[in-house]
Amino acid sequence: MPATHRIAATPETVRFGAFDAGFPPVASIASGDLVVLECVSGAPEIMPKPESGLKVPPALAAIHAADPPRMGPHIITGPVAVAGAEPGDVLRVDIEKIELGNDWGFCGFRPLFGTLPEDFPYARMLHIPVDKAAMTCTVPVGPGVTIPLSPFFGVMGVAPPAAWGRLSTKEPRAHGGNLDNKEIGEGATLWLPVHVAGAMFSAGDGHGVQGDGEVCINALEMCLTGHFRLTVEKGGGPTDPALRFPRAETKTHYISMGLNEDLDLAMKQALREMIAFIVARMNVSPADAYQLCSLAVDFRVTQTVNGEKGVHGMLRKGLLF
Repeated sequence: MPATHRIAATPETVRFGAFDAGFPPVASIASGDLVVLECVSGAPEIMPKPESGLKVPPALAAIHAADPPRMGPHIITGPVAVAGAEPGDVLRVDIEKIELGNDWGFCGFRPLFGTLPEDFPYARMLHIPVDKAAMTCTVPVGPGVTIPLSPFFGVMGVAPPAAWGRLSTKEPRAHGGNLDNKEIGEGATLWLPVHVAGAMFSAGDGHGVQGDGEVCINALEMCLTGHFRLTVEKGGGPTDPALRFPRAETKTHYISMGLNEDLDLAMKQALREMIAFIVARMNVSPADAYQLCSLAVDFRVTQTVNGEKGVHGMLRKGLLF
């Protein structure tokens, strides 16, 4: 029977802002096991003031106190090694459950970052209360704006190829990472090409809710706990044109993804990935798939703030096969 492994967020089980094929695993599991990752969010300098009444979770405070080496903006839990995963395979990540980890989140912007840095050349931070029971947050703008939550993990990824060295969590790439795709929440499945033995899965950057684009830099950044079932699918990895980049599936849609500094090129990549998916799934020509994309696939801007911008294509299930 598949086992369940729970990994708390501690100074020993997290990395601050980095993926690296050389990081040792914090746990090793069998393919098909469930791993429960406690994930925390936020650097020390953006924590709420004591007078706000918002409390810093003890796990996050302990990580701040340990002052781990920091490269990128996200605290990620992992990596977790999955037995049997080898380069050329695919890691299937079934997101079975997402739990809220605290009763507030934050959203901010700062100079030189975001989609409109020329319009907002200053820093601003909002600390936003969360109602766990109602699954809403109230943004302190005007009289207050209440938004239903739809939690997901901004960062889910495997170790990159060893030749890439140490990477910031800021930019999403072929190994996944900072995808910031709000569609990949509870009940969704993410497929990631495996680049190193064990796959070495990590997650973090919890988001309570996000609009497509994530335009100011942040979503509702908050602590989340994710229940991930990790399964190795042999073959079909980065050397297979059908899966060179992350791909996802929800109850209603198949999702392709494109990542590039140039939004036009990210769009082209997402389109090519969807064409490859349709060709492999339906055994039709690329020309047939290209025209079907024009008729049946919605392409959306995932995010415009991570250096590598994102576009995702959404094909509704049941239309074609």
